[in-house]
Amino acid sequence: MAHIPVNHPTQPLYRLLGGLVGLYLVVFGIGGIVKAHDLPLFAQENLPTWAGLRTNLAFALLSLVVGLVVVAAAVIGRNINHHLYMWGSGVFFVAGLVMLLLLRTDLNLLGFTVTTCVVSFIIGLALLLSGLYGKVGTLRDVQDEEDFRHGRRDDPQLHRLSTPNPHHAAERDWHPTRRAV
Repeated sequence: MAHIPVNHPTQPLYRLLGGLVGLYLVVFGIGGIVKAHDLPLFAQENLPTWAGLRTNLAFALLSLVVGLVVVAAAVIGRNINHHLYMWGSGVFFVAGLVMLLLLRTDLNLLGFTVTTCVVSFIIGLALLLSGLYGKVGTLRDVQDEEDFRHGRRDDPQLHRLSTPNPHHAAERDWHPTRRAV
């Protein structure tokens, strides 16, 4: 993810979205703990439903902890929320896929269903969007990114493996009837 927008105009909206995702996880965790407090930690059968999802005590506790971390990142801001949302989205995508594979096995320790996996993917997508547009920086960082994007300078992040952006002069000299050499 080399060139993510810096100080995007919708950054506060996406930061709020990330905070709301965290708040949902906190509320789900608290409600799940209340509903499943008398069950074993990793119960898999006869699970109570809370907010449309089946839950056991382990899943409710995990949701509460992850939700608190996401809310804290949204409150702190700076680029902490950007990095946490980017990594967190990957965690939710992978967790949804892994739990989808383990649905009908004894390894389904969190009591996931297909619905829970879909919700995990949706949360991952919301966090990914929040992370992509949540990067903040100085005015100089914004100008450097814009100059790179328009081909006026080299990569400001100095990625050795990134391809250089062609300069506009080369694009201006290009003509559709000429063949590339």
